[in-house]
Amino acid sequence: MKKTILALAVTAFLGGVTLSSCQSSAEKVENAQDKVQEAQNDADDAQIDLDQAREDSYKEYQEFKKESDKNFIAREKSMAEFKARISKEKKENRAQYEKKLAELEQKNSDMKKKMDDYKEEGKDKWDSFKTEFNHDMDELGKAISDLVKDNKK
Repeated sequence: MKKTILALAVTAFLGGVTLSSCQSSAEKVENAQDKVQEAQNDADDAQIDLDQAREDSYKEYQEFKKESDKNFIAREKSMAEFKARISKEKKENRAQYEKKLAELEQKNSDMKKKMDDYKEEGKDKWDSFKTEFNHDMDELGKAISDLVKDNKK
């Protein structure tokens, strides 16, 4: 009798375990599908954010380039006016001014090329490039202004 009760208890236990494990697998599959869907939604959101960041970065670059181009044009105009003014200088002074002006024109040209050759390499590198570029542009502008002022004296 004890064997029969023990056999029934073991059978009931195994049946319960089997039923609960089947239900557990179905729940596991459903949970896994939910997690996959959540991951897909997260990936879609991340792609949207990435696309927006790229668009914003491109717009920021275009605005910066447009502003830089205005500065290049203004500097070129200033150098052209200066070149016309120094043509009336004494020969020895004119040669010195022309040499300095040629150096500044070359620097201006190099800065234009640097701007045109810039390739997107991430936000940190863009910020670094922008800071360095603005510094170099300010230095160039100051050098041109100083040269023009020296000639007016």
